[in-house]
Amino acid sequence: MKFMLKHHLLFGLLLLSLTVLGQNRPMLPYAIQKGTLNDQFTNLSNLSRSQDADFKLIRKTNLEIIRKNVIDSISRYQKEIADLKANSSSSVNTVKTLRDSVSALDTQLQAERQKTDSISFLGIAFSKGTYHTIVWALIIVLAIAFLATLASFRKAKVDTNEHKKTTEELQEELQTLRKKSMEKEQILKRQLLDEQMKRNS
Repeated sequence: MKFMLKHHLLFGLLLLSLTVLGQNRPMLPYAIQKGTLNDQFTNLSNLSRSQDADFKLIRKTNLEIIRKNVIDSISRYQKEIADLKANSSSSVNTVKTLRDSVSALDTQLQAERQKTDSISFLGIAFSKGTYHTIVWALIIVLAIAFLATLASFRKAKVDTNEHKKTTEELQEELQTLRKKSMEKEQILKRQLLDEQMKRNS
């Protein structure tokens, strides 16, 4: 009975140790598939039997798993490289497009600056400075012409008033002379009449 109990106890300990070791050491296909490629090769090397110092016996299924993982990794890396190249090409195109846009905007800005810095008058483009100089020169010339016209108008008005006064004075003198002349004429007519009457009587 003691022997049986020892036997069962030993068997239980053995089973327990195998379970614990099995938990610490993953199952063969899962251990090979876990981690990076370097980890997978390390696990494959650790799980393979040694033939001697330079050779190991590797199961064909394990080798196929590693080969599939390597091919998948290479495909994934190639896809990532292709995506990066596409993104790089897209970025280059975007940069070129942006440079073209900046160049076009710069050209438009220069054209707008030229438009705002110049003024078209009678179909002739002038710079703002030249245009303002011409406008001020015209304003000054017109102001001088206006002042000269105003001065000549005032002088003409003064002359007209003086001529009017002179004319009125002359007319008054003429009226006075006419009056005197009429009075003299009347006096002479009376005298003549008186003389004629004297002769007739």
